[in-house]
Parts: sequence; C-alpha cells; structure tokens
Amino acid sequence: MAYTKQDIHDIVVKQREYFLTSETLDIKFRIEQLKKLKAGIIKFQDKITNALHEDLGRSSAEAYFCDIGAIILEINEYIKGLKKWAKPEKHFSGLACFPSRRTYVYKMPYGVSLIVSPFNFPFLLSLGVLAASISGGNTAVIKASSKSKASTEVLKELIADTFPPEYAVVIDGGHDVADFCLEERVDKIFYTGSPNVGKHVMEMASKNLTPVTLELGGETGNWCIVRKDADILDSARKVAFFKLMNAGQVCININQVAVEESVADQFIEALKKEFIRQIGEKAHENEEYPKLITPRAYENIANEAEQYKDRIVFGGEGNPETSKYSPTIIYPVDINEDIIQHEIFGPLLPVVKYSNENELLDIVARREHGLALYVFTKDKKWAKKVMQTQQYGGGCINEVCLHLMVKGVPFNGTGHSGMGAYHGIWGFREFTHPSTVLVGSNHMNLPLREHPYTEKKKKTLSKFLK
Repeated sequence: MAYTKQDIHDIVVKQREYFLTSETLDIKFRIEQLKKLKAGIIKFQDKITNALHEDLGRSSAEAYFCDIGAIILEINEYIKGLKKWAKPEKHFSGLACFPSRRTYVYKMPYGVSLIVSPFNFPFLLSLGVLAASISGGNTAVIKASSKSKASTEVLKELIADTFPPEYAVVIDGGHDVADFCLEERVDKIFYTGSPNVGKHVMEMASKNLTPVTLELGGETGNWCIVRKDADILDSARKVAFFKLMNAGQVCININQVAVEESVADQFIEALKKEFIRQIGEKAHENEEYPKLITPRAYENIANEAEQYKDRIVFGGEGNPETSKYSPTIIYPVDINEDIIQHEIFGPLLPVVKYSNENELLDIVARREHGLALYVFTKDKKWAKKVMQTQQYGGGCINEVCLHLMVKGVPFNGTGHSGMGAYHGIWGFREFTHPSTVLVGSNHMNLPLREHPYTEKKKKTLSKFLK
C-alpha cells in the first residue's frame, strides 16, 4: 500500500479519538496489551527469524539473541514493574503551601506516539520502543524502515494481528511517507537512526513543539581504547565478536580502536586470529555471517576500503552478489584521517596507535559524543575515571555491548548521539510526563497571600517564608 498524506492524517485522527476514550490509561489494560505483544512475538518467531535472514543475512542464533529474546526480556520488565512505576507519587505540600497537606505527581501519557525505526534491528528498535509507549498509556504509529522490506512486512502482519489500528499500526514507505508522519500533530516522537536525519526530525517536530527522543549512532563514531595493561587476547576476542555482529551495522558498535603503541602489533595479531577462529578467513563466504542491508551500503563500504587498501592487514574482500563484506582491519590509521571522522556503520575497523593517553582522551572529548565508549585495562581506577569524565551514551569496561542488556538502567545518547533514554522504567518515563497536582483545602486558609499587602502582612509573610 502506498500511503498518502491523507491516509496518515486519518490514522493519527483515529488514534487520537481512541486515546481520548481514556481506555489506555488503565494500568491493567496496558499490562494486557504488553502480554499480547509478547504473545504476538512468540507466535511470529519463525517469520521474524526468516525475515531477518532475508534482509540482513542473520543466523537464527543472532536473530534470537539480538531481536526476539531481547524484546521478550524488555517486555517482561515492563509487565513486572508497571504497577509500581505508574503509581502516583505522594508528597507533603510543605508549610509554604498551608493549609494544603498533599501534593501528587501523576505519570500521564502523551497521547499519540510516533516511532520511527531503523533497518539494522527492525524488530528490537520498533517493538522494544512500542513496549515503552504501551507502558506509558499511549497509542502508537510505527514508521518502519523501507530498507528492511521483509522485516517490515512481518512487522505489519504481527501488529495487525495483535492490535486494532486505532491503538497500534505499522506504516511502510520511504522518506516521503516519513515526512507525512512527521508533519502530523502527534504527541511524542521517538526516532532511532543517523544524526543527520535526527536533525531533520527535530526541525519537523519543532513546528508543533512535539517532544522528541533521539537514539543516534554518533557522528564521529564509538571509541574502543585498549591500554598496554589490558588482557590483549580477551580484548581482541570481544572486539572481534562485536564487529561481526550484524556486519558492524550496530549503533553502539566499535567504530575505531585506539591501542597503546607498545602493544598495537600484538593486538592486531590477536584480532586477526579471533576473526579467523570465530568466522573463518573469508567471512563473506560463511553462511552465518550477516550481509549489508543494500547494494548501496555494500558499495560504500567497498569504496572506503579501497581508499585504504595499502593498509588493510586483514579482510578487504567481499561479494557484491550477496552484499557480504568481510571484517576488515585497517592499520595503522592516523587519528585525524577521514575514516576516523565519521560513523562507518559496517565491518571496517580502523586501528589507531597512541603513545600519550591524555592527548588521545582530549581528542576524543573534543569530537562529537559517541553513543558508546569501551575501555580495556586492568586499572579499574583509571577506567572509572575515564568513564566519569568523557561524554557518551553508555559503555563497558573490559566488555562490549552488554550494558544494553542490563535491567533497570537507561539506554541513551548525548549530543550527536541522541537525547532522552529508555529501557525499563526509563522507557516508561520517556513516554509519560509528570503532572504535579496540589490538593487544597477550604478550611484554615491564611489571608497572607491576598491583597492588600500591608507592612505588617509583608513582615509576617517574609518571616514565615524564611
């Protein structure tokens, strides 16, 4: 179906009318919908797996680990915590508000939410966000990616089978359809994607002053720092595992590695061995290895690799017919070269040697903030200091990506890597706004705040407030 501007408008109008019935405000109703969503994912599990393989070449194991299982864990957290999170907060109003004694903070839904999801994790980054929207009591319009076509079709089928369109609906189409959605007066926008499109989303949202959450990849990419005191074999193993995931098409993936000069060659050799151990020498010929989303994405990666062909020490091969490009180590790379200045979003891995870690950290701090930061070192005190002084979304010490899986903590970016946070209670907060309501009294009202302001009254009021 080719959506028109009027089609999108009609969908939003119907969702707003449904929201105004107040049915979505009921906590039991929200929990029921979350359970329906979970059941729908389990019912469509095989179709999800097949779609991820068709779009991204994902193996069934990676499909479950990264999309299906991760979403189920996320929904379980919302189901378990929602009653507690949604309970109004009670506060003592304070003497300055006498005779009022009670003030409440209600967690109110925004209304109609618009979720714009990307191609790289087409289910996790749409249904995971939908779970947050449902927990907050909103309705949802999901604009799915036009690049992951098979996944979008399954997503449409799953949501249509689970919910009525006035509550949740999936829309497909290109940038024109996305703009139709952004032009509508929705009540909350959640976008996952690139910083450039994130700017466009904010610009469109500003016309209606719509609150926006942005989860972006980071304009100059995510850093991984390997110190000379790190466990080199362990760090190489984890870097290789992560770079293989989804062929590097992960917003929190490592964009470039900075290795202390004295152990750089050792790290490179360990990294080569890990790639071979985990996927083989020619990953692009391995059925388990994912592919790049489109021929254009493949071409971009292949062209950039060609520019650095004299420094490719591993990989550098691909198959345009299957859109698979092997993990490719480019070494050594200067910290100011072009490939370090943008998000790669693919299997290329430039490695920078450094000798002065303070200079390195200063350069990292002055560039756009990444969505993730990873450090490998035995010096936990140094690692914690770095993590507490740099600007980034989230990260790990001696590990990669698993901070995404921890319950009860936020997933978020900052600056060019995003704004807002979600997962668990943070997702509930992102899709609700706190409304403060003071309960007054018609007894014992003091005339101090009322005209006329006599000198005696002003002195009494000043003394009382102090």
